[in-house]
Amino acid sequence: MKFTFSPVERADSVPAEKWFDWTWQLQSALKSVNDFEKNFQLADFERKAFEAGSEIFNIRCTPYYAALASKNNPHDPVRRILLPHERELFDPKQAQLDPLGERKSENSPVRRIVHRYSDRVLFLVTDICSVYCRYCTRKHFTGADQAFLKTDEYEEALKYIRQHTGIREVILSGGDPLTISDAKIDRVLSDLRKIDHVEIIRIGSRMPVVAPMRVTDDLVRILKKHKPVFMMTHFNHPRELTAEAAIAVENFVDNGIPVMNQMVLLNGVNNHPAVVQALSRRLLYLRAKPYYMFQCDPSIGTDHLRTSIDNSLQIQRELWGHLSGLAMPQLSVDIPDGGGKAYYAPQFEVERNEAGRKFVGWDGVESEYINPDASETRIPIDAEVYFEEWENLKSAKKL
Repeated sequence: MKFTFSPVERADSVPAEKWFDWTWQLQSALKSVNDFEKNFQLADFERKAFEAGSEIFNIRCTPYYAALASKNNPHDPVRRILLPHERELFDPKQAQLDPLGERKSENSPVRRIVHRYSDRVLFLVTDICSVYCRYCTRKHFTGADQAFLKTDEYEEALKYIRQHTGIREVILSGGDPLTISDAKIDRVLSDLRKIDHVEIIRIGSRMPVVAPMRVTDDLVRILKKHKPVFMMTHFNHPRELTAEAAIAVENFVDNGIPVMNQMVLLNGVNNHPAVVQALSRRLLYLRAKPYYMFQCDPSIGTDHLRTSIDNSLQIQRELWGHLSGLAMPQLSVDIPDGGGKAYYAPQFEVERNEAGRKFVGWDGVESEYINPDASETRIPIDAEVYFEEWENLKSAKKL
């Protein structure tokens, strides 16, 4: 089956040269209730959220992304992502300003750096996003409109990365790193590439989803120059894969920039196996790997958007065996308060002992895996060549 991707219909009042200019998209973002009223017939629960003012998380959306949502149906999946809901103000079952524990001293050694895992750090280069998703997990940081970090913060962050030689990956995040200029992106990547022990750079961005015209040939040339750079996109629904978004994704992969997608399971948006498989197969067709299927974090104002873990496990179980492993995203829960990721896979093991394990597969096939004798286990004779490298990586959070 060959997939087709439809273009987004732009307003007749907006010339094409503006619509396809990513800076115009950011400058023309919908922010106020008046802006949204021009594009949507607001429901009472949406209007009440706007009336809450500063009590609610920032509201912003590019004209392009707004054009993807239903004008009249407040329960439209894309609309649930971008428009506020009065339930963001309700007393929650669970609500945390910092659900990932990023502000804890042990995870935030210096400003703009989050170091939770030994071998990699988050580098928060901006706190601006072009669309403030209602389920945002970093409401404690994003939305303060600091386009690029201050010089002293920047140098402090680079110094930390230089000093901690076990760091192998730097993940540019924020905010959205692709909201900053090409020149600043080039500068950040150049400075990171001067650090010998940094092997991989990732860029986490929703811009290919909400403003795909940001993926220009100039941007791609910059990323290619500083390879290996991995692009971590954030498509949540197959309707977000428009003709414009498809061009953006393929512009990356055609130029050797791998694309990995991180979706969040959201109530009333994508919490059904039919929707997940539709998104995953279309991504894979564009050569983007469906990477993570995240449980929605218990960030403030997200109770109405969160699914249960049981719901998510059922979705994964139904997909298993019917969806190519290439298209299967890894179900993951970030343990609240900074406990790190917990991964889920369907449990097919029904019995275990020293001799082996018994399984019943996804389609009912029963069989046994018999272990070799434990006494036969051998450590590779050259393993010690890599011991120092391994110890350095494990102790990367220590000087």
